[in-house]
Amino acid sequence: MTPDVAKTGKRELILQAALGLFAERGLHGSPTSAIASEAGIGVGTIYRYFQDKETLIHELFHDLQERYHQQLLAGYDAAAPLPRRFQQLVGELLRMFIRNPTEFRFMELYYYSPYATAASSRLPDDQGIIYQVLREAQAQGLCKAVPMKVLEALAWGPLVALAKENSIRRLDINREIIDQTARAAWDAVRQT
Repeated sequence: MTPDVAKTGKRELILQAALGLFAERGLHGSPTSAIASEAGIGVGTIYRYFQDKETLIHELFHDLQERYHQQLLAGYDAAAPLPRRFQQLVGELLRMFIRNPTEFRFMELYYYSPYATAASSRLPDDQGIIYQVLREAQAQGLCKAVPMKVLEALAWGPLVALAKENSIRRLDINREIIDQTARAAWDAVRQT
């Protein structure tokens, strides 16, 4: 095994251990000693890959965020009508949250924590495909003429609520519920 492969493997091992602990115990309830123990490594090894725990938290969030963004783009049909594009993206995002409840819990913890700043909490608006679709819909008069944060709250509210129900209470969320939720999210943001 080459050194780069070994380094990537250990980094991923640390990230996976941290992900599980952060989702279970919270960001502050997961010291680096617990992460190291969970990963089966020495505490010092963490600092070979991450400057400190805060860097580890940020990098984990950004790695997950980038992977989710790429997955959304993989099935994206840029030629579809705006309402369909929005619903497809929102439905796929909800599916990802449901398939990955540990990742969802961590991402939500991060997003609403002091670690998340305007500059580091998410992809810039001009890179996030859902934000691009919302801005395009606003420009065409299809979405409510409200600030993006209001549209974000209207769009994400149903997704986050159902993902929490699935994550915490194991609510069975099937394809029909996902489709209904995506349509309801569009109804919430569309111009009436």
